[in-house]
Amino acid sequence: MTLSSHCIELDHLEAGYDRAVVGPLSFALDAGEIVALWGPNGSGKTTAMNAIGGGARVFAGEVRKRPGLRVSHQHQNPLSLRDIPLSGRELLALTSSDAAALPASLQPLLARRLSELSGGQLQLLQVWACLTAPVDVVMLDEPTNNVDAAGVALLQQVIARARDSRGVLLVSHDRRFVEALDARIVEVYRR
Repeated sequence: MTLSSHCIELDHLEAGYDRAVVGPLSFALDAGEIVALWGPNGSGKTTAMNAIGGGARVFAGEVRKRPGLRVSHQHQNPLSLRDIPLSGRELLALTSSDAAALPASLQPLLARRLSELSGGQLQLLQVWACLTAPVDVVMLDEPTNNVDAAGVALLQQVIARARDSRGVLLVSHDRRFVEALDARIVEVYRR
């Protein structure tokens, strides 16, 4: 493995689970940059993110990460938190996220149990937890799922601010959302 100055670098990555479903895919992500993986459903965008995080098998090529890199990953289909008696404040504390900076519109969610939140409210808290955790790279898989228009606008603001201090890798089918972030688009196609 060659060391790189990039936060993350994919070099002709072919990844999947039982077999490779994505690749070859090559791109780099640097601090201060937003990269959006773009492609049709089933093209392997989530698989590429999972390969970076170690959850998908690398069949060929490489995933290189800067030594000591800290990553937070918001999954498209996260584990259900419905039966876990956590409040919004406790979720943010577990990720060392900044609850004090949570926008006023989301502050009431801090005292509520996660099981009481709507899908969109839970999504916003989970994305906030990833974006404000003390990490170098934030990976967001469909962060706008279940989120209303006001929440999407809020996410755009928070993600745009996050790029000041870290790299952001995201998957979204919302082209306007991606373009509003001025993200560099990497097209992903199924093998």
